[in-house]
Amino acid sequence: MTFTQETKVKAREIISRYPVARSALLPMLHLVQSEEGFVSADGIALCAEELGLTTAEVAAVATFYTMYHRKPVGEYHIGVCINPGCGILGGDEIWSTLCNRLGIGNDEVTDDGKISLERIECQAACTHAPVLTANWEFLDNMTPAKAVDVVEKLTRGEEVLSTRGPRIRTFKENEETLAGFDDGLVDAGGNADELMLAGLKRAKELGMSAPEAK
Repeated sequence: MTFTQETKVKAREIISRYPVARSALLPMLHLVQSEEGFVSADGIALCAEELGLTTAEVAAVATFYTMYHRKPVGEYHIGVCINPGCGILGGDEIWSTLCNRLGIGNDEVTDDGKISLERIECQAACTHAPVLTANWEFLDNMTPAKAVDVVEKLTRGEEVLSTRGPRIRTFKENEETLAGFDDGLVDAGGNADELMLAGLKRAKELGMSAPEAK
């Protein structure tokens, strides 16, 4: 893919945010994914050129973190938590149901390019297990039937609201946000609920507090 001048301008804007240029690599990789849907060899070359790095240095980072993909993912990338907490409460069944329904497995994409699946070990959302994410937006307290409904609506292009945030946008749209560009959705979604605050509430009841910083 040949990147436009507009993309290069965005890349340089990202770089300008940091005192050391190479610190911009992670958001720049998100920028690349917002254009391509994955990190291609051309995307790696762009990051290397703009940051003064070797392509090997960029590729090492792009292959270390699981949020970067070296092949195209779906328009909606679905992550299903199968860690023990979620798995026991239904995550394993949700995973099996979606795989059977879509005819794909881990790190695979449906033929129409709409949906890809990823088995995720933990999404730090145990209070609302089992959970899945759609382009990193949370969908809490899921069931196999709810998961299928979400995927089918996304495939049809219907609006789906995440549990805690805004509507679920496409993978590319979300990647531009992760690159650090304003999406206008800062006020969308809800706040922490009682389950999320239970630990804090109990700590206050017991008079507990964090140690003072030294």
